[in-house]
Amino acid sequence: MNAVTGSTHTDIPADSVLIDEGVTKVGELVAAAGNPDLKLRVFGEGGGCSGFSYGFTFDEITNNDDAMITKNAVSLFIDSMSHQFPMGTDIDYKNDLEG
Repeated sequence: MNAVTGSTHTDIPADSVLIDEGVTKVGELVAAAGNPDLKLRVFGEGGGCSGFSYGFTFDEITNNDDAMITKNAVSLFIDSMSHQFPMGTDIDYKNDLEG
């Protein structure tokens, strides 16, 4: 895969939503890292008997096959292989016993 700087070719559909609290937390983490080029990368992994699991990491490289959603200057990327997994999922942040 070739890395590109700038916009990706695909947007994530509206049914994959960044919730305001999640956007705020990601923005805080990017600011704390001191690197405004960081974006949240979401990926799916095979989970065997329990199904798929999801992971999050920060990345500053945009790949050609990445889909993207941006809200309040916070960007989230999903590669084409993982794009189908979080469809219809809200990405949020909670700091309580259930989150």
